[in-house]
Formats: sequence, structure tokens, C-alpha cells
Amino acid sequence: MKSNIAEAFGTFVLVFFGVGSAVLAGGGIGIADSISITGISLAFGISVIAMAYSIGQVSGAHLNPAVSLGALVAGRITPATFVGYSIAQTIGAIVAALLIYVMATNSSGGYDIATNGLGQNGWGAGYGGEFFMISALIFEIVATAVFVVVILGVTEEVTGHPAFAGLVIGLTLTMIHLVGITVTGTSVNPARSIGPALFAGGTALSQLWLFIVGPMIGAAIGGMLHKARVTSPEQAVAHGEP
Repeated sequence: MKSNIAEAFGTFVLVFFGVGSAVLAGGGIGIADSISITGISLAFGISVIAMAYSIGQVSGAHLNPAVSLGALVAGRITPATFVGYSIAQTIGAIVAALLIYVMATNSSGGYDIATNGLGQNGWGAGYGGEFFMISALIFEIVATAVFVVVILGVTEEVTGHPAFAGLVIGLTLTMIHLVGITVTGTSVNPARSIGPALFAGGTALSQLWLFIVGPMIGAAIGGMLHKARVTSPEQAVAHGEP
């Protein structure tokens, strides 16, 4: 239960400050000077760094059902833990999206969810760079696979670098957002996508499947690559040993 609560809290922080940066500080409610794609990317990355070093020792700070799936495939967690984490992460994301919506609608800057959105993920005409569905799916699969490979590799107890894990993971997520925001708004995290989509409705809900399926496929690939030792050492050896 303690680990599940930590995951709910951590995912709440990720969505509240990551998605919140796009909605509340990204020009969505009449602000002239947006924090831009770089600022939003950093908000997501820094949120992960903060949670990794604060609740990482409690739950591992997955903050993402896709990351939990990757850990399951790699043999790091049990199916029961995966289910518990995924539910907790989704709840945390929904609560964060709700609070962002309440704050946005209580602004004199002018906010309409149909016009301004709620930081939801998407693709196609009228969204970001107007990429087609195939581009969105490719990005989400590839980016999530890379993200999971990095996470599993850097957190290996013997061959990884656990002390620097939070920083490496956060910067990797920042990198992913810098490229992906114009493609899909960057999900790589089903919980992050579910929260805003529930309140945005419409197209966000109809396209939500891609931001569940894509990241989960990518996570499974990343987990399998790590478990098969394709992206990790053949055996656990001490640092510096051949």
C-alpha cells in the first residue's frame, strides 16, 4: 500500500507540473510569453528527477504504467505489483488533471477547454505538427522503448549507476519531450494521457487508445531487450571489470 501511494503521489506531481506547465504557463490561458516547448520539456524532466530522489527508495518511482510493464517484462516486479502501480499511477494522473482543469477555469485570462485543451495527447489536423497516426504510433513506441531501456540499464544494482539514475532518467524524458511535443504532445505514459483526456473529451478520448497501446508496446520491447541482455551486460559484473 505504501508503494502504491508513493506511485500515485509521484504521478500526480509529474502530471500536475508537466501538463500544468503546458496549460497554465504555456500560453494556453492568454499568457503572451509562453515557456515554450523547451520549458515544458524541462518541467516533465525535472518532475521525474524530483520524484526519483524523493520516493525512489519507496516504490522505484515508476510514475508510469509503461515503465512498470517494462520492469515486469524484465523480471523486476511481480504482476500484482504491476497492476497495483498502474491503478495508483492512473488515479494520481486523473487527480492532477482535475486540479489543473479547476485552476485553468478559474482564471481571468480566459480559458475554454474546447479551444485551449488540457495538455492532452493527439495527432492529425489541428494538433501540433499535424503528423499522421502512423508517425504518432512510431514515435510513441520508439520513444517508450528507449526510455525503458535507459531506466532498466541505469538502475541495475551492479552494472548500472543508481546514484545518478534520477538525473539520467529525467534528462532522457526531457530529450523525448523536446522531439515529441510537436508529434503527439509526448505521452510515453498511459496514465499521463488518460488524466487530461477524461476532461478534454472528444478527439482526445477517441485517440486515447494510441497513447495506451503505443507506450505499452514500446515498454514490452524495452523490457525484452534488457532481459535478453541485448541492451545490458551478459552478466552482472562489478564496475571496471572486463
